[in-house]
Amino acid sequence: MGSTGDNQGATAKGGYMFQKILVALDRSMISEHVFDNAISLAKATGANLLLLHVLCSEEEDCPKMPTLTTLEYFPVDSTLFENYQKNWQIYENQGLKLLQSLAEKATVAGVNTEFTQKVGNPGRAICEVGQTWGADLVLLGRRGRSGLNELLLGSVSNYVLHHASCSVLAVQGRTQTKVETPPNDQTATAS
Repeated sequence: MGSTGDNQGATAKGGYMFQKILVALDRSMISEHVFDNAISLAKATGANLLLLHVLCSEEEDCPKMPTLTTLEYFPVDSTLFENYQKNWQIYENQGLKLLQSLAEKATVAGVNTEFTQKVGNPGRAICEVGQTWGADLVLLGRRGRSGLNELLLGSVSNYVLHHASCSVLAVQGRTQTKVETPPNDQTATAS
């Protein structure tokens, strides 16, 4: 938007109004929080949402490809591969059902929403879909990995922050805080 005098997308208060928000979701607990934030932001700005789920091997419930541990399994038993394909289809369908359910919730909330599911590296897929769709903002969750975990497992949010062609909002997962209660050693009794 620069200083060309083009105020399309500007709100009455002079801030930027997002028109297209890409919402990257997975099956983790943080996705519900990300989705809630996306609905609030879309309602406040009048933006359209595109919900994205990326099928990838890092997701906890992703079926694992059969591996060869000994030569007696070579060539791969066809039933192992058939079971893998069946489990992958279930995994894929569950992702689509999740997206469809969330899109329905968003529509009921008055937000224009569509969804898509891709296979591949989550960071790259998010950036590619965001650019292709023309997103003004990518909204995604942040698990808070750091140090060795981030080095070994990677960070999708970090990748997207550095490679997206638009603004990125990383939503931190809700943390459970333990409230300490004072010991009950000095209880008063009524006499």
